[in-house]
Amino acid sequence: MSWKKGTLADLMGDYVVYRNLDPMHEGIQGLRSAWAKIGLDHYYIPRKTAPEYAMVLAHYLREAQRVRGVSTPLERLLFIGDTLMLDGSAARNLGRYLQMRGFIGADRLQQPAQVEIQGELMVANRWSALADFIAWVDADHFASDARTALLIDLDKTSIGPRGRNDKVIDNARVEAIQSTMRAALGENLDRAAFRAFYDALNQPAYHPFTADNQDYLAYVCLMVIGGVCEADELWAALKDGQMTTIQQFVALCEARRGSMSPALEAAHEEVRRGIEAEDPTPFKAFRRREYLETVSRMDVLPDDAGEEAVLATEIVITAEVASVARHMSQRGLLVFGISDKPDEASLPTPEDAARGLRPIHRTVMKIHGQEVI
Repeated sequence: MSWKKGTLADLMGDYVVYRNLDPMHEGIQGLRSAWAKIGLDHYYIPRKTAPEYAMVLAHYLREAQRVRGVSTPLERLLFIGDTLMLDGSAARNLGRYLQMRGFIGADRLQQPAQVEIQGELMVANRWSALADFIAWVDADHFASDARTALLIDLDKTSIGPRGRNDKVIDNARVEAIQSTMRAALGENLDRAAFRAFYDALNQPAYHPFTADNQDYLAYVCLMVIGGVCEADELWAALKDGQMTTIQQFVALCEARRGSMSPALEAAHEEVRRGIEAEDPTPFKAFRRREYLETVSRMDVLPDDAGEEAVLATEIVITAEVASVARHMSQRGLLVFGISDKPDEASLPTPEDAARGLRPIHRTVMKIHGQEVI
């Protein structure tokens, strides 16, 4: 099999923002400098479902339109994502600023192919249904031209498509947590106990506690497997409602700081300070390892590697999404990428860059799937 290859930058250049909401394009001012102009009451990083997140993105889209030299203001938005709760909420919030049509997709091949229209969103269980999305947009006379932006989610949409290749992204993250824990615990790391605890806590039922934040999850795993808080004690506190927030858990661990090894204490202090500063990425040591694990899964197999091996081992670009991005760019649309992956898990350190590593959107990957347009 001969693989086509490319980068996300081939589709969107540096019109990309990761979790910190600092645009990669040098011509667009970042959030730390522009928060007041955008309309926030102080500097912080809104989460994806928050109305303020859409406010920031709408500002960046207008700025990107200016930077690319198009004088006509943006009027419309096409959105492509993979989760109805996160991406769907972000898309609908953006509809307050621009006329919007969105696509939420995944491959769920065990189900009959289905496309459902939910207001301004098309929800489908095949990535190939992006062809139906374009047909729907055109039939609705939703103009696709220089006055329109195409906003595309990166993780599990543009790359590692949900239902097809997303487990490789998850595996990179889990290995990064294990690597972080090995650095802190050494030979005391019980890998089986870690994985059992991680899988049990990484469930929607515990999102009120973890906020579905992998930094929090990694920290809790480290403190539990490291013996600062016993697993049974935490499960009981979660069950009876005594433990409801990550801040409470940090306070519990802070009270037990004396039982920590120097490495555990350093990790605890990093997370404690980050949460206190409202940083959504407080466990940066873990996230830097996640970056290395992620890019190590991009275009590593030989060019004649089989499809099954590549999808099980590498993170690939979604051909269906890429074909829509190329087509819309040719129509004059602004193509812009967003990611909820932290910058620390998406960008090389200066030392990494000196070794030839690139940001995720500029790292070469194999392309898998069928062009839909």
